[in-house]
Order: sequence, then C-alpha cells, then structure tokens
Amino acid sequence: MSTGEVWALIGLCAAVTFVIKAAGPIALGRRDLPAWFVDVIGLMAPALLAALVVTAALADGRHLAVGADTAGVGIAGVALWRGVNVVVGVAIAAAVTAGLRAAGV
Repeated sequence: MSTGEVWALIGLCAAVTFVIKAAGPIALGRRDLPAWFVDVIGLMAPALLAALVVTAALADGRHLAVGADTAGVGIAGVALWRGVNVVVGVAIAAAVTAGLRAAGV
C-alpha cells in the first residue's frame, strides 16, 4: 500500500466517522432521549473496555491463551475490585506480568 493510499484511507475513515457521529444529533434534533436509552449508552463504554481487556488478556495471535498477562490482569482486577486506585491497579498488573515473564512463565 502506498503512502497516498494510506492517507486516502485515513481521510475516508475520518469522513465516515464524522457522518456517523453527526447522524444522531441531526436525526434527533432537540428531542430528549428516553431514560432507558441514556442508561444503555452509559453502559456501552464499560462494556467496550471489558471486551478490549478480555481480548488483550486472553488472546495470543489467533488463539486463546492464558499466560503472564492474564495473571497480571486477573490480580489487578481483584485489587481494583477491593478498592485500590486505578494507577495502583495498573502498576500491579505490570509488576505481576513482568515478574512472571522474568520467571519464565
């Protein structure tokens, strides 16, 4: 793929994203959304984040795999569930993963 084709693809993606994001406000105008719909929209970001974390923690190329990164995410998840700060949770995940990889797991 040439540089011009890559930039054309990036421009096309930007244009399509703009059209998709503009479609909602144009279609709805100034009408309010129902409360249940607002609740669903609020849950979409955490669901997407959870899907990305699970995919990153359990995928090894094209196959499912459990390894050091899975253990790091799992232990950090428990720590976050118990109430630690997000920054501390990320540090725990990195430390556990690095430790296990250094140990050859």
